[in-house]
Amino acid sequence: MQDLTGKLKPRIGEMLLDYDLITQEHLSRALDRQIQRGGRLGSILEDMGYVDDDTLLNILSKQYNLPFINLFEVKIPTDVMRLIPFELVRSFKVLPLNKSGNTVSLAMVSPDNMDVVKNVELAAGCAVKPYIVSLYQMDKAISRFKKEGYGNVPFDGEQLSEGKFRVESKIPGIYTLLRLIPDFKAADLYLTAGAPPGLRINNEFKRLSMPKITTAQMRDFLYDILKKGQMEEFERDKELDFVLSLKDTGRFRITLYKQRNSVSLSARLIFENIPSVKELCLPEWVTDYIMKPQGLILIAGLPGNGKTATISALVDVINSTRKCNIVTLEDPIEYLHRHKKSNVNQREIGIDTESFSAGLKHVTRQGADVIVISELRDTESIVMALNAAETGHMVISAMTSLNTITALDRIINIFPQNQQPQIRIQLADTLLLVLSQKLIPQKEGDGKILAYEKLTGSSRVRNLIREGKTVNIKSLMQVASEDMLSIDRSIAKLCFEGKITFEDGLKFADMPSYYQDLIRTGNV
Repeated sequence: MQDLTGKLKPRIGEMLLDYDLITQEHLSRALDRQIQRGGRLGSILEDMGYVDDDTLLNILSKQYNLPFINLFEVKIPTDVMRLIPFELVRSFKVLPLNKSGNTVSLAMVSPDNMDVVKNVELAAGCAVKPYIVSLYQMDKAISRFKKEGYGNVPFDGEQLSEGKFRVESKIPGIYTLLRLIPDFKAADLYLTAGAPPGLRINNEFKRLSMPKITTAQMRDFLYDILKKGQMEEFERDKELDFVLSLKDTGRFRITLYKQRNSVSLSARLIFENIPSVKELCLPEWVTDYIMKPQGLILIAGLPGNGKTATISALVDVINSTRKCNIVTLEDPIEYLHRHKKSNVNQREIGIDTESFSAGLKHVTRQGADVIVISELRDTESIVMALNAAETGHMVISAMTSLNTITALDRIINIFPQNQQPQIRIQLADTLLLVLSQKLIPQKEGDGKILAYEKLTGSSRVRNLIREGKTVNIKSLMQVASEDMLSIDRSIAKLCFEGKITFEDGLKFADMPSYYQDLIRTGNV
C-alpha cells in the first residue's frame, strides 16, 4: 500500500504499537475480529474502543500524508451535502464537507483512489480537496443517512458519537508522548496528575483516550527527563523552564510546575529553522522599523500566538543585513541563531546569567547594538530596557498582553503612581512600534494565519502616552491610518479574503460588534 507520493505506507497497527498507543493484546484481538468479519484494522480498533477518534485520525493522516477530518465534530449544511448524490456517498464512502470557490473539501476513506476523486469531481462540477476519515465514522454516517435521509437536514456529527464504547489504553512513556506533538501536528502537550494526557490541536484542547496519569507516573516522567541539578532546582523553586533535545524528534520547551501538591508539565516543540518574515505572514513594513538604529519594539500577544517566532524572524533580518552586535536574554533559548553579518550572543536565564535584570545590568557594557529580551516581566527589567532604548540601543522584546493598548498600560501601571509620569515620558520618547498578534485557524487545512494590530510611535501616539490618555488610542484605531491598525480590521480583512471563517473571526475579535460592522459594511 502506497501513499500519494508513491512511498510504501507503514501499517496502521505497527504505527500504533510504535507510538505505544495500543498493546500487543489489543492488536491481536483486533486482528482476530478482522479475520472473522473483515474490515479495516484501524476502524476495528476504533470500534473496539482501543484508540480514540482523534488518535486514529492523526495516525491515518501521518500514514497517508494528508489532513484528516473528525466526522464526530463537523456540521455540514444541506446545500453542501447535495453537491454529491447519496449513491456516490454510499458507494465511494465519501462525504462533502464544505465548498470554497471551485473546490469541495471531501472526507474520504480511500483518499489515494484517483478514480473516486475523478467521479466526485465530475458529479460536483468542481475540484476535490481530500481529507482522510476513518471507515468506522463514515459507516456510522452512512447508516444514519439510510435511516433518516440524506441532504434533507444539516448533518451534525456530534450525534454519531453518542453511546460510543470505550476501552482505555495504557500511558506511554514521556518520550513517546513528546513524539506525539510533531507527529499529530499539535501545538502543546499537557500532562497532569489526575487527568489523561492532552494535546492542543488546531487551537482546541483534546484529551487522549488513556487512563488518568497518577502522581507516581508524573514523578517517573521527571526522573526520565531531569538531570540532578534540574531536579534540585525544581524542588526548591516549585517550577522550572528548560529545553529538552531528543534525537530524531526535535527540541522541546518544557515547563514544570506544582499544583495541589503534585506535578504538571506542558511541552511545546521548538522549530529548528528560523521562520522568515514572509513565512509568518508578517507585514513587509515591519522590517523598516527594525532597521532603525535605536528605540523600543514590543511584540505583544497572549501565550501561543507566535511572539517568540516573530522576534526570531526579526533578529534574523538584522543578522542577515546589518553589521552589529546582538545580545539576547532568553528564558529559555528556543531558536538558535548562527553568526551572519552580525554577531549574535544568546544568553539563557539561569544558565548564562542569573536573571533578566542581572543580564541587563551588564548588557550595555558588552557593546550591544541590538538587545533582545524574551519578555519584559518586572519593573527593574522595564526600567533598564527603556534606559537602553533611550541611550542609543535597539531593544526588541515580547510582552504577554491582550493587545497593543494593554501592553502599554502594563508597562506604565506596573510602577507606583509617583513613578508613572517619568515612565510615560520614557516610553513615549523611545517607542517605535507595538505589534500585537493573534494566530487564527485557517479556513482550509489545519494551519493558522496571523492577524495583527499595529501601533507606531507617531507624534499623536506619543502625545497621548505622555498625557496618560492611552485609552483614547483604541477609539482612534477604528479609523485606519498610517500609524495604527486595529486587530479587528486585520481579522475582518482575513475573513473577506476567505482565509478564515466569519465565526473564527468573531471568536478572536477584540470588539465583536466592531468586527461585525466591518464585515457588514465591507469597510476593511
